[in-house]
Amino acid sequence: MKRKEFLKIGGGIALSGFVSNSILATIANFEDAKKNINFGLQLYTLRDDFPKDPKGILILVAGFGYKQLESFEGAKGMFWGMKNTEFKSYVNELGMNIVSSHCDIHKNFETKVADAAAIEMKYLISPWVGAQKKIDDYKKIAEIFNQKGEICKKNGIRFAYHNHNYSFEKLEGQFPQDVMMMNTDPDLVDFEMDIYWVVTAKENPEEWLKKYKNRFRLCHIKDRIKNAIERDASCDLGTGSIDFAKILKTAKQNGMDYFIVEQEKYEGTTPLKSTQAGATFLKNLKL
Repeated sequence: MKRKEFLKIGGGIALSGFVSNSILATIANFEDAKKNINFGLQLYTLRDDFPKDPKGILILVAGFGYKQLESFEGAKGMFWGMKNTEFKSYVNELGMNIVSSHCDIHKNFETKVADAAAIEMKYLISPWVGAQKKIDDYKKIAEIFNQKGEICKKNGIRFAYHNHNYSFEKLEGQFPQDVMMMNTDPDLVDFEMDIYWVVTAKENPEEWLKKYKNRFRLCHIKDRIKNAIERDASCDLGTGSIDFAKILKTAKQNGMDYFIVEQEKYEGTTPLKSTQAGATFLKNLKL
């Protein structure tokens, strides 16, 4: 996309009320953005803005410097009202790749796998199983994951599970995360570590990364408000309590391939501004 076309579209978005002048300035510098930045964005971060104008918001995301995308399954599906090939082409034109998506793994999963594989996505991910009552429930979930992983493998992509805090809180003397990882086949199932939720559960992400080397292949990067007590306390990257320079270095040494920004709570800011702040933080982070 030429700079003139880029700015024309970006200006149209601004007039529609989605972006501020400061963000427009970022768009203007699109061609000067740092190349080959190895971090991505989970589009759930922009869940309120994104459905209103997917193509326009993707232009902004590219302008911030993101090179990879992780989608999620909204009302219009993983590809937001576009065909899978149309979504891929548009994202590629902006200098980004769609590497993964969260989705409902219990509905039309084989179709979703085929659609993802057709555009060379790397992963489909289960975003949530919910806190279970018994450890045996997690063993059953692990078996379901193996089955989904087999379907993905046959299509040339991978399956993964994204954690929340509940799998890092002991049940019947065991960590559900351990149970799921020990009862899934490494050849079929990977894991996406949401670092924020591990910290929220008062566990050490580095210890888990080392314990299960090469099993955590993706991660979610979102910061936690300093001295927060509440469960939901995410904040702009670099303003919270999590030492990402240390954790992400360990992650890289233990098989992490994809580093994906996500944020869920916004205090005194907006999702777009937080998305921009996340990119700025990671571009300047020294591992």
